Amino acid sequence: MIEIRWDWIASHLDDIADKTVQHVYLLVVPMVAGFVIAFALAILAMRRPGTVGPVTAVTGLLYTIPSLAAFAVLIPITGLSPLTAIIPLTTYTLLILYVNTVAGLRSVPPEVNEAADAMGYTRGSRLLRVQLPLAIPLIMAGVRVAAVTTIGLVTVSAIIGGNRFGGLGQFITEGLQTNFDTKIYLGAVGSVILAFVVDGLLVALQRVLTPWTRARTSGR
Repeated sequence: MIEIRWDWIASHLDDIADKTVQHVYLLVVPMVAGFVIAFALAILAMRRPGTVGPVTAVTGLLYTIPSLAAFAVLIPITGLSPLTAIIPLTTYTLLILYVNTVAGLRSVPPEVNEAADAMGYTRGSRLLRVQLPLAIPLIMAGVRVAAVTTIGLVTVSAIIGGNRFGGLGQFITEGLQTNFDTKIYLGAVGSVILAFVVDGLLVALQRVLTPWTRARTSGR
C-alpha cells in the first residue's frame, strides 16, 4: 500500500525548493544553449540548402545516444558537476529545435520574401522582421517539445549525478534506494507539474510574440 508522508514533505520544503531550482537551471541552460546553436545551424541551412541533410544526420545521431551512456562517458572528463548533465542535455535539444526552426523559416511564403526584398529589406532585417515572426509558431512548437523532453532527461540524470545534479529526480532515486514512497511520488509528480507549468509559460510566451493570431481569433 502506498503511503505518502505529508508531514515529511512539510518539513522538507527547503530541500524541495532547492531541487526544483536545480531542475529549472538544468532545463534553462541547455535550452538556451541548444536554441542558439540550432538557430545558427538553421540560418546556415537557409543560406546553404546542401547543409540540411548532414546537419540533420549529425543532430539525429546525437539524439539517439542513450542518456545514461552520455552522462557516464562525460564523468571522467567533467567530473560530477552540472556540466556533465548540461552538455548531453544540450545536444538532445538540437535535433528538435533545428528541424522546427528550419521548417518554420521555410514556411514563409516566397511572395512574402519577394515583397520584403522589393521594400528594400536587407537579408538580416528580412529575417528578423519578416521571416522570424512568421516562423514563431513552428519554432515554439519545437521549443515546447524540447523543454518537456529535457525535464524528463534531467530526472534521469539523477541516477548518476546523485545530490550534485538531477533536480527532482534525486527524490526518485533516493526513494527507490530507501523504499520510501513519499520521495518517489514527490519527484515524479513534481517533474510532471514542472513540465505542465513550463509548457503553459511557453504557450503564453508564444501568444505574446504573435499578437496578430489573437487579433485574428477575436475577429471571428
